[in-house]
Amino acid sequence: MASFTLYGRAWCHLCDEMRAELEPVAAQFGAAIEWIDIDIDADPVLAARYDELVPVLVLDGVELCHYRLDAPRVRAALEARLAPS
Repeated sequence: MASFTLYGRAWCHLCDEMRAELEPVAAQFGAAIEWIDIDIDADPVLAARYDELVPVLVLDGVELCHYRLDAPRVRAALEARLAPS
């Protein structure tokens, strides 16, 4: 099963928008979404890495998009990952 990691912040409206747009795509492909809040107090390393880029969407360690959902790229990545070998 494919699993996205979505890095963001609880107070970020772009993060809320990306999550809302991603959910139906993930559901269509049976993919999970793991939300990680990059609060500087909780994880300063993640906060330093993604601070100005949130939201950041990752699949299998590959950053697919940040700020806004790139739906065609996300779908292509899912189709490639789920295609039979």
